[in-house]
Amino acid sequence: MPERTTAAEQTPPTEEIAAFLRRRREQIAQRWAEAALFRTVFTVSRDEAVEAGRAVVEAVAAVASEGRVEDPEASGFTVVRDQLARTAAARARAGAGPAQISAEVDALRHPATELLLTELSTASAEHVRDCTTTLTVLMGTLRLVVQDTVISAGEELIGRQRLQLLEVATPVIKLWDGIVAVPLIGTLDSARSQVVMETLLDAVVDQHARFAILDITGVPTVDSLVAQHLMKTVAAARLMGAECIVSGIRPAIAQTIVHLGIDLSSVLTRASLADALAYALREQGADIVPHAGLGAEAR
Repeated sequence: MPERTTAAEQTPPTEEIAAFLRRRREQIAQRWAEAALFRTVFTVSRDEAVEAGRAVVEAVAAVASEGRVEDPEASGFTVVRDQLARTAAARARAGAGPAQISAEVDALRHPATELLLTELSTASAEHVRDCTTTLTVLMGTLRLVVQDTVISAGEELIGRQRLQLLEVATPVIKLWDGIVAVPLIGTLDSARSQVVMETLLDAVVDQHARFAILDITGVPTVDSLVAQHLMKTVAAARLMGAECIVSGIRPAIAQTIVHLGIDLSSVLTRASLADALAYALREQGADIVPHAGLGAEAR
């Protein structure tokens, strides 16, 4: 005699999973509060971990209701993306890598599956298979959402750190009243060139500088792109009322500039930072007196 199909088994698996998750939300959230993903983040109060679990259960239930269990962009996930990002970021700060965080999200599937199997103890094998598969796919999609937030957060952090490093690696030094300098070390690419320009112009305004020195002694090579960036910075400084001097042009770099046919005739250059400073001081009316050394006169 064939098995009789109950009314519940005639419901699409996605709808049944959505109803199950909402019906068992509290129990699932209580079990998730003990899972590493929540337990190690919400350490002040267990209630916080339970509340976070409730929000995630409700989110995946909403996704199941939409029938979009395989879609990481389902609107149901939108409401918990920020929370998942904060949770994943906290785990990352604690030393958990992406693979570990992914495994911790996957571990959330087991408590929910156990409760589902208990509810379906009298259902047909086919219906149990359909429902458990739907739940597994749904939780797999949740794992993708968390991985996406981890990667996005990581990229944002790397971007912020890179900008901070650029700013630290591009200090502006006040050499004298009205004279500032930026000693450049390392490769000068487009991103760093923009930071150099912004930093230098800010210093020109803050220090009321008449002269700005760009020292490229520490720049290993100069190509047409680097030269273009330097000329743009010089032009921007002039618009702000400061004369820009490029110093530190070594013989090898001078030969490269000539070989490339780069025209720096409109740019004031000096061989060293000391020469550039001496020029700026003279232009401001200061007398440059060579140091004669102490020698016998001091004695």
